[in-house]
Amino acid sequence: MNNYSRETKDEIIRLHLKEGRTIKSLTQEYHLGSGTLQYWLRELRKECQNNPYIEEVTLSFEESKRLILEIRELKKENEF
Repeated sequence: MNNYSRETKDEIIRLHLKEGRTIKSLTQEYHLGSGTLQYWLRELRKECQNNPYIEEVTLSFEESKRLILEIRELKKENEF
């Protein structure tokens, strides 16, 4: 069982939420056990429920992620 520093966890979560990296790609790259990143994300959401500012920032990350994925899809469509 690997123990990851808070900084490493935060970076992996940031890559997922802000840069739109998939859970699968991050678990493979960082050799995470199945469900580990999902657990970290669940814990973050629980923390955010009690703090309106953090929740707002998290929602901004989620919106950024959605927009990044949408832009990627549109770029793929335009390549054809």
